[in-house]
This record gives sequence, C-alpha cells and structure tokens, in this order.
Amino acid sequence: MRVLVVEDEPYLADAIRTVLRRESIAADVTDNGASALDLLAVNTYDALVLDRDVPQVHGDDVAREVVGSGAGTRIIMVTAADRLDDKQTGFELGVDDYLTKPFELRELVLRLRALARRPAEATPPVMEAAGVRLDPFRREVYRDGRYVAVTRKQFAVLEVLMSSGGGVVSAEALLERAWDENADPFTNAVRITISTLRKRLGEPGVIQTVPGVGYRFGEGDA
Repeated sequence: MRVLVVEDEPYLADAIRTVLRRESIAADVTDNGASALDLLAVNTYDALVLDRDVPQVHGDDVAREVVGSGAGTRIIMVTAADRLDDKQTGFELGVDDYLTKPFELRELVLRLRALARRPAEATPPVMEAAGVRLDPFRREVYRDGRYVAVTRKQFAVLEVLMSSGGGVVSAEALLERAWDENADPFTNAVRITISTLRKRLGEPGVIQTVPGVGYRFGEGDA
C-alpha cells in the first residue's frame, strides 16, 4: 500500500510517516496542496491523507481534482474543525472518510486498512492463497499454519503480490507500490527482497519469476 500524506504541521507529518512505515505502508509526505497535485500526477497512490487547510491549494480543491481524475485514490480528510457542515462538503466532493484533530495515529492506520479493503474489486480483509495467509491488520503472515517472521518491506511486497489475484507484477510496479519516492529506480532492492521472502516462506515456492516481465504469486516453480 502506498499513501500520500498532505500535512503542513511538520511534527504531525513526521509522526504519521513513521507510523505508516512501521505498518509496511509506503508514505510520501508534502506540506502543501500544489505539491500534492504534482505528486499525484506522476505517482500512483492507494490513499491520500489530506489536511483540509493546507496552503497554496486548499484541501477541498485537491480532493476535487483527485475524485475528478477517476484514479480511484481513496481520501481521508483531516480537519481541526468538528463541524458537520465541513464534513458534508468533503463527502459531497467524494472524500471517503474523515479524521478530526487530534486523533490517534493507530486509528489512522485502521481507517487506511479499511479503505484498502474497498477498491473497485473488493479485497478480503485477510488474504489466503497457496497455503499462505496474510493479515494486513495484524501484519502477520502464516504458511501452512506456521507463523512466518517477515520484515516490513517483505510484508509490503507480499501484500502487493497476493492482491494481484495471480497476475504478473513487474519489478517497477513493486518498487512503486512498496517503496516511497526516494527509491532508486535502478536498485536491486526488489530482487533481493523477493529472494529473502522466498526463503522465509519456504518450499514449495509460491513466488514465481516470469522472465523479462516480473513476479507472480501462486503455486509452481519459482
């Protein structure tokens, strides 16, 4: 899962980014609406955590652009005002959820996970395939009933692969979905992460390499 956080309070922005990364959620951060629109134009985000009162371009206008683009990015609007009229405006724009400051960071994570379960094609809260069980809320992985200890990045990669429904995911797509904007596009991090993840999941292999294309989750030769 990859999230864009638009928050102009530096301490809160840093805290949100830290918590999301601990939960295997790649997070990019910006402090104004204009920069947010620039990032949204070049990156694919699963969700947008959007402070309503950010400078340069107001949060309402950012939300309007995102919804109008048809990209399907889920939006959690953050506001300091607990007024129903403000929330009504956001919901009418197409915002998916609201958080009122101050809020518990854990609640933000739970809301993001809940939104991730409601894409165009619903993703089940717990994914199971080929003997592997992945629980995004508890951030736990099991193989044939055995608990598998994985790193945050390995979890993020496995989540992307399992949510693809057996389709092939390119290394570039994995880098975009499981890493943040600072990732080097020429890095071998994807290959290394896949290799170590295979070892942790054990035999028989469930992550297949499709030469020249990418990776696919499912039973078969790795």
